[in-house]
Amino acid sequence: MKAFFTIESKGQTKATEVELKSLIVAGWAGRDMEAIEHHIQELEAIGVPRPSSVPLYYRIGSNQFTQEPVIQVVGPHSSGEIEALVFKVDGQLCISIASDHTDRKLESYSVALSKQVCAKPAAKDAWLYADVADHIDSLILRSWIIEDGERKLYQDGPMSTLRTPASLIEGYDGAFNEGTVMTCGTVGAIGGIRTSTVFEMELHDPVLKRSLRHRY
Repeated sequence: MKAFFTIESKGQTKATEVELKSLIVAGWAGRDMEAIEHHIQELEAIGVPRPSSVPLYYRIGSNQFTQEPVIQVVGPHSSGEIEALVFKVDGQLCISIASDHTDRKLESYSVALSKQVCAKPAAKDAWLYADVADHIDSLILRSWIIEDGERKLYQDGPMSTLRTPASLIEGYDGAFNEGTVMTCGTVGAIGGIRTSTVFEMELHDPVLKRSLRHRY
C-alpha cells in the first residue's frame, strides 16, 4: 500500500510517496523508569497486564496504516494516543505523527492483538528528522478528545520523557529500510485513559515554531 507525505525542510516542501511494507509500534518506550511505570499503572487500571520487558516492538499489518480522517472500530472500547512516527525517504529519516489507536477491552487479554485490530491514523505532513535531531527532546506531544461536548486536553508532554526515535530504531531487531514506518511511544493521559469519538493530535516544535497536526 502507499502512504503520501508532504515533507518540510527549511521552508521548502516536497510531496513524497512511500510504498509501505512494514508497520512497527514501539511500546513501553519511556526513557526513565518513572515514566514507564506511570504508563504501566495507567494500563493496569483498565486490566492490561505488565509487559515482560521494555521497550517492546509490535509488528502490525501494514494495511492498518491510514491517513484518512475517519476509521471504523469493533466497539466502544478503543482510544487513541499520539506518537511520533518515523520513516525513510531517499535515504533520509523523516518524522511525522500517528495514533496508536488500541482496543482497550481486548488489551486486557492481549496487547499485541488489541493493537492489531485497530487502524493507525497518521498525518500527511512530515519533517526531515535532521532538522529536529539537535532539539528532539524539546518537541511536545499533545492530543485532545471530545468529552461531554467539550474539547479537552488529553495528553501533553515533551519527547524528553521517551527514548529518542533514533535509539528505538537502533534497538529494533529487524531491518529499518525504506517502506518501514515506526511509532515511537507516547506520554501519559491526563485524567486516565478513556474513549472519544474524536481524537486530535499535534507534535509541536517550540524551537522552529511549527506543528504537525492530524484529526480523526
